[in-house]
Parts: sequence; structure tokens; C-alpha cells
Amino acid sequence: MLLVTLIFLYPLLFIVSASISNPDAVLQGKVWLFPKGFTIVPYVKVFQNSEFFLSYWNTIAYTVVGTIVNVALTVMAAYPLSRKDFYGRHVLTIVFTFTMFFSGGLIPLYIVIQKLHLLNNFWVMILPSALSIFNVIVMRTYFQTAIPDEIYQAAEIDGCSRIGVLTRIVLPLSGPILAVMILFYGVGHWNSYFNALIFLNEREMFPLQLILREILVQNDTQNLMGNSSANYIIDSTQYGTSIKYAVIIISSLPVLILYPFLQRYFVKGVMIGAIKG
Repeated sequence: MLLVTLIFLYPLLFIVSASISNPDAVLQGKVWLFPKGFTIVPYVKVFQNSEFFLSYWNTIAYTVVGTIVNVALTVMAAYPLSRKDFYGRHVLTIVFTFTMFFSGGLIPLYIVIQKLHLLNNFWVMILPSALSIFNVIVMRTYFQTAIPDEIYQAAEIDGCSRIGVLTRIVLPLSGPILAVMILFYGVGHWNSYFNALIFLNEREMFPLQLILREILVQNDTQNLMGNSSANYIIDSTQYGTSIKYAVIIISSLPVLILYPFLQRYFVKGVMIGAIKG
């Protein structure tokens, strides 16, 4: 287990070390685990770039709003499907599950988005992925297995409405699965780039992942260094690789910070909400 842990931790430690090491040492392959020399110039160049932080803010907005919409819709779909007295829940479950395996494809989706006037719109990053059927099934299973039927019956005897049962009893008892859903949806939105690549053309609306794509995949660090810099070629050669590592660290920080707070709920929520054989 210690060996496996080290294997998974090494890439992260290497990226941190490379981002603060002397750029010449990084280019020469001298950085293996610990930093060689010390510099914060790559981070300074990243923090000085307004476009990077605009995309960072866009991603935060997409993630927060998208996660709220996702969790709300997942709860509203999973709770009725978990109730044994809900007529037609098996048929609806089959219909929902069907959409996991079959879809219209990218071109019909693009036409629908275009007809709804969502191109280059904030909501195009939210609505097409507003509900995950897999997560609905996981949450439905949690409601069925973790909350006894006697609690529902006691609430109905006390005169509690269906909405009251959901908001005053079910949700307060569903902390683990809600934490799992927040983590699943939040990380999904944070890492999402495909919808933005297809449906967004205005750079001021780009999420962080599209800027990362330009930097890491297309090897374009010019925007971070300043297009008008006379020393751009020299800076690109010297700091280009270190800037890539710095960008990876900065873009990964929110997820790395969020996960430890939700970790204690994560395993419990997934195991209880898992489909039993």
C-alpha cells in the first residue's frame, strides 16, 4: 500500500518541485523529486495574466451554479423513484436508464442548443449536463436502503407533507450521499471542457480547462508571458515548461482543498448508495 501511495504521489510532488525549481534545471532534467534552486517567476507570470484569472472565475461560476442545479435535480428525480407508493416508478426508471446508453449524438445536440439560443451563453455550460442518470440511481438506492420505511410512516402519521418529508427528514439524513454528489458534480464541472470547446466562441467566456488546453496541449504560453514582450522567445524557452507546471498546480488547488473535507463522507456515501446484488 505504501508503494502504491508513493507511485500516485510522485507525479504531484514532481510537478510542485518543477514549478518552483530553476528553469534551467528543469529543462536539463535534473529535477526528479526535490526542487533544484528556487524561483517563483512562473507563478508571478501566471498571476499577472488577466485572461487566466477570468477563465478561473468563469470555471468557479460554472462549477458552483452547475453543482447546485445538478444536486437539486438529482434529489427531485431520485426521491420519487425511491418511494414504493409512487405509481409508475419502474417505468420511469427504465426510461431514465435508456438515456444512459442511447442519445441523439453531437449534431442534433448542437442544433437543439442553437435553436434554444444558448450558443455563447452562460447556461450552455449548465443545462446540457444538468442531470446524471447514474447519480440519480445511486441516490435513489441510498434513499431506499439508508432511510427506513418506518420513518416515512411516522412522518405521514404526524401529518407531514411529501415535500416536508423530503426537506425536513430525508435531506438531513442524507449528508453522505449529498457530499458524494457535490464532489462528483463539482469535479465534473471543474474538469469540463468539451461543451465549451463546441458551444463557446468568445474567449471571455472560456472556462479554465480551455486555457489549460492551449497551454499544455497546443504548447501556447504566449498569452501568459505577454504577446508584446520583446524577450518572448527567450522567456518561452526558459520559463515555458515551468509555467505549465505552475498552471497545473494552480488549477488543481480547489479540488485538492475540497476533497479532504468530503473524504469522510465519500466512501460511506458510495458504499451505502451502491447497487446491491
